[in-house]
Amino acid sequence: MRGFQDIPNRSTVEPSQVKKGGWPPHSIQIMSQNSFTINPKIESALASHQPVVALESTVIAHGLPQPQNLETAQRLEQTVNDEGATPATIAVLGGKLWVGLDSRQLEHLATSTDIRKLSIRDLAVAVANKWDGATTVASTMWIAHRAGIKVFATGGIGGVHRGSLPDVSADLPELARTPMIVVCSGAKIVLDLPATREWLETYGITVVGYGCDEMPGFYSRQSGLPVDVRCDSPEAVTRLFSTQRELGVAGALLVTVPVPAAAEIPEGVLKRILDQSLHDAEESHITGRDLTPFLLARMAGLSDGATLRANTALLDNNARVAARIASELSQP
Repeated sequence: MRGFQDIPNRSTVEPSQVKKGGWPPHSIQIMSQNSFTINPKIESALASHQPVVALESTVIAHGLPQPQNLETAQRLEQTVNDEGATPATIAVLGGKLWVGLDSRQLEHLATSTDIRKLSIRDLAVAVANKWDGATTVASTMWIAHRAGIKVFATGGIGGVHRGSLPDVSADLPELARTPMIVVCSGAKIVLDLPATREWLETYGITVVGYGCDEMPGFYSRQSGLPVDVRCDSPEAVTRLFSTQRELGVAGALLVTVPVPAAAEIPEGVLKRILDQSLHDAEESHITGRDLTPFLLARMAGLSDGATLRANTALLDNNARVAARIASELSQP
C-alpha cells in the first residue's frame, strides 16, 4: 500500500498539462506513508485511470441507526460497483487515514460504540492518539483529494445552522477550496437552507442541478432556491468540471440530485416534523455538533421511518449518479 498524494500548488501547473477532469499524475507528490493507507483495489484503479467514487463514513457511524447503517454502507458500495466504478469508503482506523475499507472495517464502523466523528480539525488529533473515527463531508473531501480521487458521493452537505449565532459547517469552506465533484441532495434539511445557498454563492461554489432547475431540499425535491446551471447527463457535468480545472477555478463543483420521487416527504409532513424536532432539541438544550444527528433521528421517529427511507434512497441514488460521472470522467 502506498502513501497519499498531495496536489501541488495550482499556479505551478500549466493549463495544457491538465488532463480530463483534473491534475496529471506526474505532478502529484507522495506524502508520508505512516498515517495514510490506500486499499490496493483503490490504488490499482487510480493507477490505471479507472473510475473511483469516494464515500463518507459518518453516515455509517453516526447518521443512520443499526442495522440500516451497515446495510446502507454495503449497498452504496455495491451500487458504485454495479455502475462500473470502484467505491472508496474513507475513515480513520487505529490512527491511520484509510481510503477503501474491507467488509470487516465497514462492520466495525457500523457496530462499535467508540467511533468518533472527525472533521478536518480533528484529523491530526485522531492520528496522534490512534483513534477510530468516521469522516465528515469536509474530512472525506480532504483525504480523497490527496489520494487523487475526483468524485465524491454523499447524502447532504453541512451548511449554515439555524439560529442567531454564525455557525457554519466546515463542509462549506472545504467545498470552496477543494477541486472535486461532490454529488449530494443539497444541504441537510435541518439547516438554514437559504443562508447556506447564499454562502455557496458568496464563496464562488458552482451549484449544478442534476436534472432539476432548483436546488433540492434533501428530503424534498424542491427548495425554492436556484441552481447556477442545469446538467442532464454525466457528460455535461464532466465538461463543466474540466472547464473549471482548465480555467484554474478553485473549489468544488456541487452537483445536487433530487431525492427519488417515490421516497420524497410531502411538504406539509416535512414542515410539521421538522418544527417539532427543532422544538424538542431546544427543550433538551441540544446544540453544536450533536444537533444535526439528534434532529435527523427525531424526524425519523416522528415520521415512522419515512425520513430514514428517504435518506437511504437518496444516498443510493447519489452513489449511482456519482459512479456514472466518475466513469465519464475517466474516459480519455
